[in-house]
This record gives sequence, C-alpha cells and structure tokens, in this order.
Amino acid sequence: MQTHFTPEQLTDSDTARSNEILRACVHCGFCTATCPTYQILGDELDSPRGRIYLIKDMLENDRVPDAKTVLHIDRCLSCLACMTTCPSGVHYMHLVDHARAYIEERYKRPMGERALRWMLARILPYPMRFRLALLGAKAARPFARLMPDARLRAMLEMAPRQIPPVSRNDDPQSFAPAEPRRKRVALMTGCAQKALNTDINDATIRLLTRLGCEVVIADGAGCCGALVHHMGKTGESHAAAAGNIQAWTAEMNGEGLDGIVINTSGCGTTVKDYGHMFRNEALAVDAARVSARAMDVTELLAELDLPEGAANGLRVAYHAACSLQHGQQIKTAPKDLLRRAGFEVVEPADSHLCCGSAGTYNLMQPVISRQLKQRKIQTLEARAPDIIAAGNIGCMMQIGGGTDVPVVHTVELLDWATGGPVPPSLVGRVSAVPSA
Repeated sequence: MQTHFTPEQLTDSDTARSNEILRACVHCGFCTATCPTYQILGDELDSPRGRIYLIKDMLENDRVPDAKTVLHIDRCLSCLACMTTCPSGVHYMHLVDHARAYIEERYKRPMGERALRWMLARILPYPMRFRLALLGAKAARPFARLMPDARLRAMLEMAPRQIPPVSRNDDPQSFAPAEPRRKRVALMTGCAQKALNTDINDATIRLLTRLGCEVVIADGAGCCGALVHHMGKTGESHAAAAGNIQAWTAEMNGEGLDGIVINTSGCGTTVKDYGHMFRNEALAVDAARVSARAMDVTELLAELDLPEGAANGLRVAYHAACSLQHGQQIKTAPKDLLRRAGFEVVEPADSHLCCGSAGTYNLMQPVISRQLKQRKIQTLEARAPDIIAAGNIGCMMQIGGGTDVPVVHTVELLDWATGGPVPPSLVGRVSAVPSA
C-alpha cells in the first residue's frame, strides 16, 4: 500500500511503525475471510482491510478522528485472526494499538462512553476493587433486564454465581519444587483472574512444582496493562507494565529466572510485546529481557516431560483462545498435552473464530459479542464434550455463561491428570477419574 506521510510525521516512532505496516498491506482481502466482525456485519469497514484504510486516512491527514472511524475501530476485537491469515505479514496489532492511542488522545467520546471506560479502567485491573464490584453486580443481577443500557446489562450478567475467596497463593512468595529443581520461574498471577477464578493459579503452582519447578510470585508484579492498553490509555498501560518489568527484572538479577509463566493468554500476548511497547523508553533493555523470558504455561509444560496418562474416557472440546492461537501462534501444545494426559481432544468448527470475549469487548460491544458467543457455544456443544477447556479466563467466563458443559482451564485438567485434585467446577459433574 502506498503511503504519503511527511518526513516530520515519520519522526514519531509510532507513526513510523504504522507506515511500515501499512506499506506491507497489498489489499488482497484474505483477512476478510477470517474476521469475525466482517462475517457478522458484512461491512467492509468492519474488516481488517477496511479498518486499515480508515487508520491510514486518519494518520496521514493528522486529523481529529470522526465518529464513523471510531465506531469501526471500536468494533475490532483485536482477535488477530487477520495476522494469522495475512500472506504479507501485516502486523495489524501494532497498527490498531496506535490507532486506539491516537483516538484516545484526540477524540472526545460522549459522556456515557467516557464514564464507562473510566469505570472499567479503575476497576478491572485491581483485584480487590473488581471483587467488590462483582459482589455488587451479583446482588443486582436479578434486575439486569430493567437496565436501559445493554452494556450495563452485560456487566451484571457477567458476575459469577459464586465469587471465590482470596487465595493466599497469589501473595508474593516462593513455592519449592516437589523434586530436585529443574527450573526457576515466575508466575504472573494477573488481575481479573484473581477475582474471578483462583483455581487456575492454584492448579498451575501445584502442577509446576510437581514437575520440578520453583515457582516465584514476584513482589510488585500485577496487572499486565492489556485492559487499558486496548482502550488506548497508553500512560496507564505503561505504568502497569513498568511495575511488572521492574519486579521480574529484580528476580532475574537475583536468583535468576528460566521463564516468566503466564496462564492467561491475553496477558501473555501483551507481556511478549513489552519490548516493542518500551522500545524508546528507559526500560527498553529490561522490557526486552522480560518479553524474551515470557511464555505461556503450555510452552513450559511442553519442555517438562508431562507424565503420560492412560485414556480416561473424558471427551474435551478445546477452545483455542485468539490471544493464544493468533497473538502468540501457540496452536498444538495445549492439545498435545491434553492428549498425553489421557483426554480425548476434539475441536469445534471454525476454531479460528473469536468467542466474543476479547478483554472488555463483551462489556463495551455486547450485541456483537453475544452473537459470537452463541456461535462459539453451538460449535463446541456440537462435539458433545464432557468438558470444555480453554487457556484464557475471559473466554472461560464468556463460554461458561451460556452452556451447561463445565468449562475449565487447560492447566486444571493437566494438574488433575497428574495427581492434583478434581477441578472444583467438575465436582459431581464427571464420573471418570484420570489416573495419576
């Protein structure tokens, strides 16, 4: 694609990066075939190619974003299926991230939208605040239908029926391996996950220590910054990321780390991009070190010789989170690990399509999100699974809110299959028991 940025515009590193990305696009349209919003809405401007044209026009002309451009950028899930499909290697993620930051800086949203975004940014990344908000939403959920705004209804409906107690395993500390130490890794405990489902981190710690890893919860590590990053709030996202970089760098400079393990794939995609996010800042070197050490939990488990289990008769439908299969290009490891542990693994039709969770998307774009959710649940249930497994808390909440099939994290099943307790969400719901 031909671009016409001025030399002055290209002195800005974000604009220079966007120029590189735009020039890689050849207008082929392959991306439209795998774009969830284009499939649902059928509007070229709700496809990656259409959004690229809108972003190019906005950035080149250095203009104040208009409502039409903002609407179509807001509708993007950032599922990144287009990046998997693109034959030209267009790095759409960096382009849409730049566009969102540009919009946040220059566009004045209606009061209701500004209030909603402010509230989400002040609650979701903070586990205790989020926990209190969930308690309030749980109490108000019977009145959800009375809410005039679909986004408010979606927030109330999101609240789980049971809010787990705080897990002290998420506090800064170190967990010794159950056998001679093979690796020393930091576990990112996240933010929203600590309020929504404490079983995931608990299972991760049990499984990794059982396989010979010392697991460190680094003092000062917290939210990865993804939630506000995707709202274009660069200052807030970089502040959260900087705290993690400093906490993990201290561990790397101390006893050392063989990896920074992440069991929420949306966070993993962002942490692996810290090197790019901080490329022009004082933390550039440390950010690049952190990104190089970051790994999804299944990437680490693939290196640790997970014990092979006998067939247990349980049929698991594996949901591939977009941030894992497209953002991190991790596609086979989770399925291979589940099969090795003794589970029968099946996949839904159109497994490349998003479930509609996408961070805060299900709260800010509830109508589109609900359509994607229903489609995903239908394709998963069509495989008649005993269990649905996923590697991202957002997907788990989204899918679990619309199906009676129990939804668990991949690592919970692997922990159970190698000697851990039955995942709490499966108690009384499955009869087979994996052999440790």
